[in-house]
Amino acid sequence: MYYNWKENTNTEELKIVCNLIKNGEIIVFPTETVYGIGANAFDEKAVGKIFMAKERPSDNPLIVHIADKRMLDEIAKDITEVEQKLIDHFMPGPFTLILKKTSKIPNIVSAGLETVGVRMPDNIIARGIITFSGVPIAAPSANISGKPSGTTVKDIRRELEGKVSAIVDGGEAKIGLESTVVKVIDEVPCILRPGGVTPEEIVRVIGTIDFGNGIFAPVEEDEKVESPGVKHSHYAPNTPAHLIYSENEKNLIFEINRVIKAYKGDVVVLGFAEHKEEMVISNYRFINLGSKDNLEEIARNIYSALRKSDELGGQLILIEGVKKEGLGIAIMNRLLRSCGYNYTEF
Repeated sequence: MYYNWKENTNTEELKIVCNLIKNGEIIVFPTETVYGIGANAFDEKAVGKIFMAKERPSDNPLIVHIADKRMLDEIAKDITEVEQKLIDHFMPGPFTLILKKTSKIPNIVSAGLETVGVRMPDNIIARGIITFSGVPIAAPSANISGKPSGTTVKDIRRELEGKVSAIVDGGEAKIGLESTVVKVIDEVPCILRPGGVTPEEIVRVIGTIDFGNGIFAPVEEDEKVESPGVKHSHYAPNTPAHLIYSENEKNLIFEINRVIKAYKGDVVVLGFAEHKEEMVISNYRFINLGSKDNLEEIARNIYSALRKSDELGGQLILIEGVKKEGLGIAIMNRLLRSCGYNYTEF
């Protein structure tokens, strides 16, 4: 079933969607980051349907979404002072905190770990579904595992329609990248996956920050991870991709033109609006990521651009990178993983 709630949430349809959750079904729903594919977090069989629909590895933990802080007591325990401070400042929002889980969370949700990621989305549709379902919702991004996440229902329907009981359309995702995932270690917030909340924002609240493995390099396949999006293949188009970055724009554009000229097949360039006219070689197609000075716009466009690049049918995707600071850390994390760390910086 498809429900269009871009303008208004239909009360009768909301009841149907919430009953699906209560009855152990899975749905696609919007959040401010990306769309999620969700189920009752307390229902092991329902959560198992998510892994089947996404073709997701079982050692990749899910994030549990809550509607308000009162739900935390059912999910997490032994919350520390630093963790509580992070909760108070960043929830609701694009922020996930790794906490000690209660016995109510099945092992399938946490990949057998004693911790669970918890997030309170800042999206009225998502929070409404959780509230009226009466249960927290376990949900990864709505896509086939390893592929670019879904930021619009148009991107999602071809992959997941028929594999879920309902798809709720809330329009384009506001942020376009998944949440920042943090674990507090020895009273220091450690970013396991960068996202919509930047390191600088966390430092302003806590005073310090650390980074886990897997931000700009792959983790070992046998390593257990507490955050989704740091292991296995993620965000990747079907077409081979190469990420290029230089602080010197002239050198960056020169290198992209050189690669296009040397390459014998069709090239798709994911680049910035200001650079389109400077790509002088003819055998390429250009997808606009947004203005080079607007990281929020670039973040919103990444996944849809990666999907569109496959549709154009080129043999190679060239992607312009950004500086690794602020939101640029999350952008480069996703782009590096999307191209399998096929990366040139000079």
